[in-house]
Amino acid sequence: MNKRPNIILILSDDLGYETLGCYGGTSYETPVLDKLARTGVRFQNAHVQPLCTPTRVQLMSGKYNFRNYIGFGLMDPNEKTFGHIFSDSGYKTTIAGKWQLYSYNTLEEKPEDRNKGQKIEDAGFDEYCVWHAHQTEDKGSRYKDPIIYQNGSYLTNTKDKYGDDIFCDYIIDFIEKNQDDPFFVYFPMALTHDPKEPTPDSEEYKLFNPPSNKTLGGRNFDVLENWDDDPKFYKDMVEYHDKIIGRIISKLEDLSLREDTLIIYAGDNGSTRGIISMMGDKKIIGGKGLTSDTGTHVPLICNWPNTIPENIVKEDLVDASDFLPTMLEASGISVPDDYILDGRSFFQQIIGKDGNPREWIYFYFDPNSPRMLRPIVEFVREKEWKLYSDGRMFNVLNDPDEKKPIPINSSHQIKIVYEKLSKILNEIKD
Repeated sequence: MNKRPNIILILSDDLGYETLGCYGGTSYETPVLDKLARTGVRFQNAHVQPLCTPTRVQLMSGKYNFRNYIGFGLMDPNEKTFGHIFSDSGYKTTIAGKWQLYSYNTLEEKPEDRNKGQKIEDAGFDEYCVWHAHQTEDKGSRYKDPIIYQNGSYLTNTKDKYGDDIFCDYIIDFIEKNQDDPFFVYFPMALTHDPKEPTPDSEEYKLFNPPSNKTLGGRNFDVLENWDDDPKFYKDMVEYHDKIIGRIISKLEDLSLREDTLIIYAGDNGSTRGIISMMGDKKIIGGKGLTSDTGTHVPLICNWPNTIPENIVKEDLVDASDFLPTMLEASGISVPDDYILDGRSFFQQIIGKDGNPREWIYFYFDPNSPRMLRPIVEFVREKEWKLYSDGRMFNVLNDPDEKKPIPINSSHQIKIVYEKLSKILNEIKD
């Protein structure tokens, strides 16, 4: 057994808590993730930012967004990520999947923000295999016939291949090469983000041909990201992403690495707006981009055989800044000198101890996207109460869609809660 555990962090794209069977979802079959939850720990109150970039910046740095969020689709080029930290600490490291943190804006959409982010080459990983590595115009397909940038060059053999299959194959190869050393794998999946397209398990897949009209690195690609988008394929995408995760777990088992490896799985924000999923008789409509529950509430599952107890359900609050300190504690890595860390480790909770759970979580949400011209939103929430910086307060247990603000002076108890949460909002940046 390795002296330090291997860590695999898997991040689904646009997949809320309601989609998984282990959370009560009944619209999709997710046997792999359901088993991970059944044989590990499932968190009921994991909340992240309502959009991908704010979540990923917070996840990779352990910091609240007001410290280092410089724009949508951008990672501060000076930010030290968990790729740097794990690599500097002797881990073999890789990222495979979606990057999209160097440049997002086109010449027509906030061109002043182009090319301001962090290049994948500078993100601290030993190896990488990613979609959307550089400029927005170069991203092309993430699914069938994908444009993949791998260790300094674009792949030229992706015709009729599928993006997340390529990423999974790369991760499996990386694990096999580095099985004798502690490794850190970050898998920010392409699935289940728009466009909603056939997967290799869909009947329509062989008949689906993305158009191509430009070239990059010897490859054809299309300047548009969304050439087709049919919600009917969301079920196939959810189920195929579960299948891919199963392939990684099977590889760990084949190499007798399963008991040496901590797997952390989460979503990056709520499901796509308009996607309807069922939890028994209850209908949940995806709320990506919304700061209410359907935009922020995501699955979080941790699994590590013989270290994490089986079939544990935790009600503790967790946010995206908490993942880095949790992984550092699991691996015995000290926080680098002068490194600001806003997150709080939940490692003790996942190994069956009480730990030091949060009483509240804080959000600084800056959409900062030309497609979402909205102001910055700040709020703090407990399990029951949520307060926005503009004074709106909600009981999120009784009103998860936030339709009925609670008058602050409606009772003495509510006034006490308001004063406590407003104090947090007023002092958190001090």
